[in-house]
Amino acid sequence: MKTSTLLVTSLVGALAAYYWGEFVYRTMTVMGVFRWQVPNMYADEDIVYIEDTQHCEDVHHHDGLLYTACEDNLDGRFKWFPPLGTFTEPELASKSKGSIHVVDPKTKQSKRLKFQNFDHITGFITHGFDIVADPDQPEGKAIYLIAINHLPNPQWTATTTDPSIHKARSQLEVFHHEIGSDTIRYVRSIWNDLIRTPNDVYAHSPTTIFVSNDHYHREGIKRALEDINFNAKYTEVIKLEVEPETLKSSEIINSADRVQASIALPHMHISNGMGHGRTDREILIANCASGILKIGQVDDNGNVTLTDEIRAEIVIDNPSYFSDPYSDAPKKGGFLLPGVAQPLTLGHTSHDSSYEGAKDSVMVWYATPSKTEEKKWDQRLIFSDDGRRLRSISGAVMVPIDPEEQEDKTKRQAMLFMTGFVSRSMIAVEVDL
Repeated sequence: MKTSTLLVTSLVGALAAYYWGEFVYRTMTVMGVFRWQVPNMYADEDIVYIEDTQHCEDVHHHDGLLYTACEDNLDGRFKWFPPLGTFTEPELASKSKGSIHVVDPKTKQSKRLKFQNFDHITGFITHGFDIVADPDQPEGKAIYLIAINHLPNPQWTATTTDPSIHKARSQLEVFHHEIGSDTIRYVRSIWNDLIRTPNDVYAHSPTTIFVSNDHYHREGIKRALEDINFNAKYTEVIKLEVEPETLKSSEIINSADRVQASIALPHMHISNGMGHGRTDREILIANCASGILKIGQVDDNGNVTLTDEIRAEIVIDNPSYFSDPYSDAPKKGGFLLPGVAQPLTLGHTSHDSSYEGAKDSVMVWYATPSKTEEKKWDQRLIFSDDGRRLRSISGAVMVPIDPEEQEDKTKRQAMLFMTGFVSRSMIAVEVDL
């Protein structure tokens, strides 16, 4: 009996060590524990800086142009930014007004759009956003831009003891933009109590919108433990159904009115950035802290079914898909997986506005279908920086370069655009495909 008991105990111990050893190793890898130094893959002269693009969390490529949402107040990100658990100065957030920019990928020039009908919103703390074509306009004529706004909760004060009253009351802002114009018009705000810690937006249509909640715990040690415990699947993706008439109304609509919310995907670990995939039905969802890209399909009823996943070696923020129109290869595209290389340092650097002292190193991996195995992905590091040229990264897109414009016509190249939540500017660099 004693021999049997000892054998069973040894087997259980061995299995536990195997499981937890693999779990701990992956956690340490994704969190950057083994990355003592992050190399600069490109020289200074290779980097192009896009002016007037400070603290832009996300970037999207649509009809030949880039769109981004930025935070114009330098101190704002370091004193009020709920996605990083920073709630120091809510009064500063009430005065901050972020901005929407259009970037020409050829000239590398940024154009700041002028807001219309947006004066009644006291602050605009930008984060994730998405773009969708206006179906009532000719193709290429106009878009809706749906952006997260991390407003302070007016019901919360420094003496608040009610745990149900949170410091932030984040909502979505819906804008309409005629492509080529200098303005962007406010349409309406969207709020629902299921929108708790919104991170990013996926617009399947102007009226069917998905929003990721990135944390259950909003701040403190429990939030930190939620990040590193890959089994803490406490977050979800929310589906919003907006009444179409509200997008055409000239009146200001209450943010909670005429919108239905439901949970589309429960039990996610740090559901974070989202993006559009290979088809207009494919949705990309980054489980950020566990370094997993979930790939799903949206059906006719707006339901999401997960079909595949890619496991990266870094945390993943806002993913995107790139397809090369100049390539003859049968599999000519892939997924961009941008992430901070050493995320464990964010607890310190996210409160430090000194660009000389605080540097958040970055990586971008490019995942393409395996040439030898089905449902497998090859991953290649295409950009890394020690944080000196690009401090933090949260979004990356590639724009193909016409082969006739390349100096070396023997290889395919694209222009990689990257931006970060505390970066001084968006940057661009030519990369080999």
